Amino acid sequence: MTSISQERAAQLRLVVRRIQIGRGKQKGEKLTFAAVAREAGVSTALIHNCYPEIADLIREGQGRSNRTQRDAKREQLKAQQAKNRELRSRVAAMESRVASLASINEVLIMENRDLKASLNAPNVFPLNGRIPKR
Repeated sequence: MTSISQERAAQLRLVVRRIQIGRGKQKGEKLTFAAVAREAGVSTALIHNCYPEIADLIREGQGRSNRTQRDAKREQLKAQQAKNRELRSRVAAMESRVASLASINEVLIMENRDLKASLNAPNVFPLNGRIPKR
């Protein structure tokens, strides 16, 4: 930065601090980009475009720091990714169980078909001792 930029950055830091402690031109004014720009006699675009560190300072003062928001979102993403891994694992286990149960079901259907066929055979009689009429 040139010396003029450094001086302006220092001036903007002082303006931010004055507003934070309630000593700005407008008493009781909240810390906003517009308030800092008005107090320093510059545009909000200048703060955003030429002094990103001042913009971050203002956001931090407002409790919405880019870094804080980014870190919070990153933590939420990690939690959701862990939850997603857990759910995918559970889905895979359930799919495996369904495949196993489908196989068992097919075996039971075939056994049932065989038993019904053998029940209708002419040489098979029920265990209750009665001989069915054919």
